[in-house]
Amino acid sequence: MTMPPSFRMTLRARIYFVLIGVALVACTEQSRVTAPRDGLVAPPQDHVVGLPADVPARGRYIFRHWTFGDEQFWTDTLRLNEVVETAVSPATALAVGLKVDADRLPPGFLASADLTSPATTVELLRRGAVVGIEAQVTAGNHIKRLGITCALCHSTVNNSVTAGVGKRLDGLPNRDLNVGAIVALSPALPAAAKAVFNSWGPGKYDAEFNRDGINSPVVLPPALGLRGVALETYTGEGPVSYWNAYVAVTQMHGHGSFSDPVLDINIQQTPDLVTPVLPALRDYQLNLKTPPPPPGSFDPAAAERGKVVFETTGRCASCHIPSLAFTDVNRGILHAPSETGVDPVRASRLKNHMYRTTPLRALWQHPPYFHDGSATTLRDVVEHYDGFFGLHLSSQQKSDLVEYLKSGPPRRETEDRDHRDGEDRDHEN
Repeated sequence: MTMPPSFRMTLRARIYFVLIGVALVACTEQSRVTAPRDGLVAPPQDHVVGLPADVPARGRYIFRHWTFGDEQFWTDTLRLNEVVETAVSPATALAVGLKVDADRLPPGFLASADLTSPATTVELLRRGAVVGIEAQVTAGNHIKRLGITCALCHSTVNNSVTAGVGKRLDGLPNRDLNVGAIVALSPALPAAAKAVFNSWGPGKYDAEFNRDGINSPVVLPPALGLRGVALETYTGEGPVSYWNAYVAVTQMHGHGSFSDPVLDINIQQTPDLVTPVLPALRDYQLNLKTPPPPPGSFDPAAAERGKVVFETTGRCASCHIPSLAFTDVNRGILHAPSETGVDPVRASRLKNHMYRTTPLRALWQHPPYFHDGSATTLRDVVEHYDGFFGLHLSSQQKSDLVEYLKSGPPRRETEDRDHRDGEDRDHEN
């Protein structure tokens, strides 16, 4: 499949992007616009590696605070520490979707702080209060080193103090986060690269752009509700630890190793700060249960009617199988884009060329929908499938189906117990 020119970076900018060095591309692959059509590729086995004694053994700590040594990229290459220290106030940080952990702040801190001053941002970083960003701040209030963690994109807050400030909610995607705009603040990037990053918008990210030069971001997915789901990612490339390793090494630019011959990626770095912590990270993610919808956010009677539509006339359950974590990927099934009428670009860039049926996880929390965010509301999702499959649902059936989707899939008691057990084991900050 040939991509339209609008999807591609200009040749000059793409060459620059590659020449930034190992830190930007962090691999020795040969660029390929379309992944090889070798059919469905068996995913690698989930990593099982023992933790060395000097690595934090708890998954929540790794998810929230472990940078995998990626400071080498965000500080030494992109020099974002300089930008944050001099030009990013708390007001600016909140405007691009960064979140603040209220539990890290003393009482009254925000009321007395200058939210227009970058110095306040530095203090927030010193206190470890900016979700997903770790920084070493000197006694003179200079940011010496800065890195990011999994929580940057896959945690948010409950806004209990004010918008963007509250208690952490791990696993929910931060759909307010404008990753591209943050990266584009770097003084090390050329204008063409900044234009691409600034085009992404809130809640979107392109995890293949630095590999193939195609600009086609997708919405940030949840990192919870993964227990019982065979393959992670929209395209079913591998299990949880495969994706954790891919992102940690090729996107966060952590100091670790990742290899996938089908994608022509072979990155080997010593010491490996990624692979040893994957089991603990995976265990924490698997214990993040899907939160219930807020009280009063859906009509229970309509949701019950919608469940019937979901399982019968709407044909939703033929792929979103309730007994299999709401996804037929647990039967080894992936779908060609033409089967569901969705955008094919994302699938064409990866090795399976197909899409996984997405599990239904906290749908009320993270619009827009579909991998590319092309459906603004759940009603748009229903309308898409009604038209594509010729279901001819009535307006009432559509409304009821939306209420069922808003109600969230039923949770198993075992998932609740497993999550509570995980919380008992994982009680560090």
